[in-house]
Formats: sequence, structure tokens, C-alpha cells
Amino acid sequence: MIVSQWTWAATLLQSSNVAWQYGVSGPFWYAAGATIQVLLFGVLAISLKKVAPSAHTFCEIVNARWGRTAHKTFLIFAFLANIIVTSMLLLGGAATVEALTGMNRKLASFLIPWGVILYTAAGGLKATFIASYIHTAIIFAVLITMITMVYIKKYSSDEIYDFLDETVNHSEEECQMIYSTDGTVETTFYENTTYACGPVPNNNSGSYLTMLSADGLMFGIINIIGNFGTVFVDQSYWQSAIAAKPTSASRGYLLGGICWFAIPFSLATSLGLASTALMLPITSVEAGSGLVPPAVATHLMGNAGAGLILTMLFMAIVSTGSAESIAVSSLVSYDIYREYINPEATGEQILKVSRIVIVVFGLLMGGLSILLDFLGLNLGWVYLFMGIVIGSAVIPLWNMMTWDKASGTGAVIAAWSGLVLALATWIIGCAIQSGEVTIDNLGKNEVMLAGNLVAIFSSGAIHFVYSMVFPQNFDFETLDQNIKLVEEDTSGLTAEDKDPEMLAEAYKWIVTRGWILTILLVVVWPLLSIPAGKFTKDYFAFWVLISIAWGFGAAIVITFLPLMESSTELSAIINGLLGRGTGADAYVEKEADEKFDEA
Repeated sequence: MIVSQWTWAATLLQSSNVAWQYGVSGPFWYAAGATIQVLLFGVLAISLKKVAPSAHTFCEIVNARWGRTAHKTFLIFAFLANIIVTSMLLLGGAATVEALTGMNRKLASFLIPWGVILYTAAGGLKATFIASYIHTAIIFAVLITMITMVYIKKYSSDEIYDFLDETVNHSEEECQMIYSTDGTVETTFYENTTYACGPVPNNNSGSYLTMLSADGLMFGIINIIGNFGTVFVDQSYWQSAIAAKPTSASRGYLLGGICWFAIPFSLATSLGLASTALMLPITSVEAGSGLVPPAVATHLMGNAGAGLILTMLFMAIVSTGSAESIAVSSLVSYDIYREYINPEATGEQILKVSRIVIVVFGLLMGGLSILLDFLGLNLGWVYLFMGIVIGSAVIPLWNMMTWDKASGTGAVIAAWSGLVLALATWIIGCAIQSGEVTIDNLGKNEVMLAGNLVAIFSSGAIHFVYSMVFPQNFDFETLDQNIKLVEEDTSGLTAEDKDPEMLAEAYKWIVTRGWILTILLVVVWPLLSIPAGKFTKDYFAFWVLISIAWGFGAAIVITFLPLMESSTELSAIINGLLGRGTGADAYVEKEADEKFDEA
């Protein structure tokens, strides 16, 4: 479930865009910068099991601890996170569908949500969990197909290395001749920075084959901050934590993060680097819209490649889209309808509201994606912007679950102040750097980086100082008592799940391993690659080997581990369907869902 809902359209498309832009550093920083949040969210998942096992949404926890003012504030940030994630799904999906099929992008923006709406409204959270396994297995199947095509069947790492070297060694005149209608300078359509040709700005030796990339590092920092927002402020991740057993939550987030790393890293190291190595006529605008993977797949495999990318993208859109739809429906049902409209709402009433919300949200998102496209905002732009909008809510939410002194008033002030300061820094920085504020200038790495940094760190500093001066000194033992169950429904809550010793052990387990893996990915690995400078052919071959091994290893784990762990339950269900037993009872069904959730 974790791997599936974290595999956005951006995971498949934007990761290859940054490979097209920055070379080998792009896939690494995308993967590492978006993996650590899942690893560290496991800490919050166990904290939730310890102090608020009855919660349905994280905003309920905010309300139970900090009251309605904070509740309304973080409810707004939660909706912003859902809107941003869903917008990126539709922007990337619509652009790719248009490029591969010719369908009008605006029409695709309206049609794509209907696939999400239909099966989510019909199946709900349980269907999402089970379908997520199938979606993830298909995504990994396409992933290893693409890796095999680039580095084993069509080319080798040495050939890609030589091609990448040739790409950056072309003079401007040679680039003009390459990107022309008849091979002459006179008919060229080449524009500097529009096509991948010539030295890479701000990269060591102007090469794609180095981790020493100033722009790549800037993207990495923006990516880390933005994805903290889209994990910690996204109800869909809290929903998975709420639904999982404590042991599943800790190990599931850790294993899920490690497996997910392979998707952007391995896919972009193959398709993303191949796009520049083969010098396909992809413009920077097309790359920013997420069209690198479909362009390379079509070049290598023709219509079959286009079909595979469309299938892969559809799996990502439906899986993540359903998780976002259910997240929004939960927030509206529990945090608006039950909290402010009908406090005595029954489970049936809440379910009815949630299904209505799923349909309405899907239709609104189709309209929003058309608006964003009309404004000239593509997938890459929105991806860099997301941390500016929701980054200020991250540290207050972490403090809410882990720090007894964390103040509710301080959290509200920090969240809104961080957002205002981030937007001001972003816009003023753009005016200073470029002389005028335009969509393109606002999308530059430097101003996006400044806005993201101010969002998360100003908010954290404000909340820390306020909480030290006016501490809440909250007793976490009382938190769960303030959360109201629906019709006293305690399904899924057992004494074993609430065992303090087991929870303490799970918390210690995830904290230790989560922080170790985080440091390895964002500190140790990059530092070890610095002495290499521009990669040698052997070093690049080793880098590619890691990406291939990680991709194949993750595919094996994500495909077969859930089946092995659920073999008893699956056997019982199959026997029941074949009339050889009554295995498909509620208990077995529930246990199977929990095992699948770990994936």
C-alpha cells in the first residue's frame, strides 16, 4: 500500500525530467529526497498507535490536543496537500495521454478522474488496499522491462556513457545541425537550454555523469522539503498508519520506503539518461510536462513502449488518486460533517457523505488541472512549488505527536507565518533575481529553494520558541479519550495492539532504522560519490548495476513477499470460492488486508 500510494505520476515522469536536466544526480536526489519521509513517517505511525489509536484522521488528533482553531488551520493545509498531489497526477497524466494518443489534454483531465471515482466509490479503502498490490506489481513489471531494454537488450552502460559524453561535447554549431530539418545550421530549430545538447550548466566538467551538480543539489533540497509536506500533511499516509497493525506500520513503512526508492532511481537512470544519451528532440517544456519516459519508451519499443508507459501511468494515477480521494472524503466526513454539522452522525451517514465527496472531488480536480494548464503550470513547476505551500505545517505536526510542550496556538501562528514568509521570500526573490515576476521566473530553482527553506525552518523556529515560552505540557495519556468513535465501533482495536511494551519496542525499532537509513541516503551516499567527480566508465557501470539490482530486488520483494505472508489466508479464500471450505470469513479477509498493507 505504501509503495503504491507514494508512486505518483510525478514519480514516473518528473524523476526522468530531472535526469534529463541534471544527469545522474537527478534520479538519485529524487529517490533519496522522497524516500526519507516515508522512513521517518513510520515514527509518527507508531506514535499514533501509542497515543491515539481511535483516530480516523490526523486532524481529529489536532482537534483532540489543540482545539478547534488549530483543527481548522491544519484541515486547510490537509486539503491543500490533497489538491496539490491530485493536480500533479492529472497534469502529468493528461500531458502523457495527449502525447501518446492525441487525445485533447483538457478532455483527458476530465476523463482520468472517472476511473478513480468509480472503483474508489464502489470499493472504498479495502478495495484500495488490495488493488494497490496489483498496481504496484504491474508498475514494477514495466520498470524492469524498461531497465532491461536500455541497459541489456538495446545498449550497455558503456554505450550510454559514451553517448552522454558525446552529448555534452557538441559545440553550439553542431547542436544546431543536429536539431534541424535537413542537417544544416540554416534550418535549425535548436535553442540553447531548450534541448539537451552541449555542456550541462553548473555540473562538474559540464557532464551528466557526476553527482557534483549545483542545480541537482538545489533540486534535492527542494524535493526533501516538499515531500515532507506531501507525506506528513497528507491524510492518505495517516490513513494507512491508522489501518495497519503496529508491527506492520513500522516494518511496512521501512520496507516500503526501500522498495519505492527503486522506482524513480532505476526508472530515471534508464529512461531519463537514455533521453539525453540518444539526444531525442525533447524540449525543456516537454520534459517539464513529464514526457521524457513516453518519448524514450516509444523510441525503443514503438507502440508497445507507449502502451507500457500508459499502463504504468494509469496504475499510478488510479492507485494514488483513490488514496487521495478517500483521504479527502475522510476529512470531510469526520472533520467537517461530524465535527461541525452532525455530531451524532451514524456510520451509514458518514459513508454516504464520503461517497458523495469522492465524486465531487474528482470532478473539481479535473477542472483545477485545466485551470493550472491554462495558467501555464506544468508538472515540474507544481512539484517544486508544493513545499512552499504546505511545508510550514510539517514541524508543528511532528511536534504534536512527539513533544508534550508543543503549543496549539504556537502551531497555528507557525503554520500561517511560515506560509506567508515563504510566499513573500519566493516572490521578492524572483523580482530581485530576474527583474520581473513571471510564471517562468517563479519556477527557477533558486527562488523555489529559498521559499521552501523559509517555509519549513521559519515555521519550526516559531513553533519551538513559542512552545518554550508558553508550553502546553500535554499529557499524552489523555489524548485518545478526546477522540470520538463512530457508534462506539472498536473494530480492529485489540488489547495486543495497545500493549505498551510492544509499542515501545516497535517505536525504538523504527526510530533507529529510520534515522540510520535517512543519514545513509542523504548524507553518506552523496559524500562517497563526491571524490569520483566526473564518473569513469567503470564507476558509471557500477552505478547502473546498483540501479538494476535495486530495481529487480524491489520487484521480487514487492511481488512475492505479500503472497508468501498471506499464503494461508489466500488459500482459505480460494478454497472458499471453490466450495471446498468457508475460509473467506471476515477474520481471514481482515487479516489478508493487513498483510497486503505492509507492501
